[in-house]
Amino acid sequence: MTEYTRSQLALRNGQDRDEIWVAYQGKIFDVTQSRLWRNGKHYEHWAGQDLTDELVDAPHTEKVFERMTQIGILV
Repeated sequence: MTEYTRSQLALRNGQDRDEIWVAYQGKIFDVTQSRLWRNGKHYEHWAGQDLTDELVDAPHTEKVFERMTQIGILV
């Protein structure tokens, strides 16, 4: 699995590049095709960052990541 830094993840925020990525528990997921992440924003959450600490406030569980494609790991 490819390793990415927080700086590399931050570039995939839906604004700077075409890819839209988020991280959760050290795993990086591609959410580019999700209609819920258009323009890099999902409700009050922004792409290009680690969402591990923010999940506690979400109306869903971590199982939502099972539907996403993991493309790397956060180092």
